[in-house]
Amino acid sequence: MLPTTLDEAVSALSAVPAAVPVAGGTDLMADVNSGQLRPAALVGLGRISEIRGWSYQDGYAVLGAGLTHARMGRPDFAALIPALAAAARAAGPPQIRNAGTLGGNIVSASPTGDALPVLAALEATLSIAGPEGSRRELPVSHLLAGMDMLQPSEVVGYVKVPLLHAPQTFLKATSRTGPSRALASVAVVLDPMRRGVRCAVGAVAPMPLRPLEAEQWIASLIDWDGERSLAPEALSAFGEYVAMACIPDPAPEEGQDGAPGAVPQLPPAALHLRRTVATLARRGLGRALA
Repeated sequence: MLPTTLDEAVSALSAVPAAVPVAGGTDLMADVNSGQLRPAALVGLGRISEIRGWSYQDGYAVLGAGLTHARMGRPDFAALIPALAAAARAAGPPQIRNAGTLGGNIVSASPTGDALPVLAALEATLSIAGPEGSRRELPVSHLLAGMDMLQPSEVVGYVKVPLLHAPQTFLKATSRTGPSRALASVAVVLDPMRRGVRCAVGAVAPMPLRPLEAEQWIASLIDWDGERSLAPEALSAFGEYVAMACIPDPAPEEGQDGAPGAVPQLPPAALHLRRTVATLARRGLGRALA
């Protein structure tokens, strides 16, 4: 089934409840080929032209869910949302970037999805199409955390992102299992209007993590009316703060008579991951403030 509008896609999914929507198919087809998924039918979204571009609305960019990583990586999009463009360029080899879409990255919700920490840091929202022409909005973070899920026949149509007109960065460390698969990733977004720093860490947990206390602490140190620079020591402390929040020390073991016992040590792999996150957060904030 190849609908040409969002409402047609919703109708097709309603008619065949076991059908699965597919855009680029980079994640879905991997599951099919490995035998993990056997869909009764596929509803292709590639011909829905309305979700392959973007528009502007009241200080927001409204991004079509069908935007490919390759399209988001181009200079005109990078001028609009630099961190998301950087994530798109890091999403894998050309064949993946040409096929994979923004909506697919969100709905598949892979922990290593490159766009996800950027969308979490930007506090993006989804516009979802449902039966009988219904539309509803849902924060991306709620979907990724499982607080609110897509209902049967619903399709993600657009992603609404605030245009902050301020520095933002995305950095990624890759794992040994593949040249493009993230070991850890960090998005840092400055919000001068609210005098805030937003940071999201990807790939270290099932969903992007927001170290809110670290954000608030570092924002309080920035001279928002001046040069917005920080000493190297403050940048390093921010990186450590973020890393400890996302990869905390194990809880102390219970000793005799309920007294606190020894504190278990993190395994070497977790310590390496913590150091990686600290480095990415430090560098990401440093580049945003440069």
